[in-house]
Amino acid sequence: MRNAVRTCMAVLAVVAALVPAPAASATPGTGVTGVTLFRHVVGDREYVVREVTIAPGGATGWHYHPGSVLGRVRAGTLTHHRADCSVDGVYHRGEVISEASGAGYTHLGRNLGSEPLVLEVLYATPVGSAPAVDAPNPGCPFG
Repeated sequence: MRNAVRTCMAVLAVVAALVPAPAASATPGTGVTGVTLFRHVVGDREYVVREVTIAPGGATGWHYHPGSVLGRVRAGTLTHHRADCSVDGVYHRGEVISEASGAGYTHLGRNLGSEPLVLEVLYATPVGSAPAVDAPNPGCPFG
């Protein structure tokens, strides 16, 4: 019995050593809703069209995309931030935004206006990938 307990403890110690520590927690979006309008797979790519609405004062939360993204502002104004906290674009109704893919392009979208921000977004991702991956706040005083 004592040997079985020792073996079990040794296995638990090895497992604990191999399991990575939890990553910094992601920053959840606030005031964001989305509706999927279209989804289709062609080869190894999945194309998804979503209507994303961000309430006044809301934000997407820090994230990145595993594939390419093309969006159009249907209503309101999108303020877009890079991981260095700078604003890399302010997009108004009718304007188009494209976003690079990968963890090296972590970003945040905010609605600093007084009306809802409505985006029409096309995601082209590898099949089986989520359109967006949550990321921790890179140290900005917002988001």
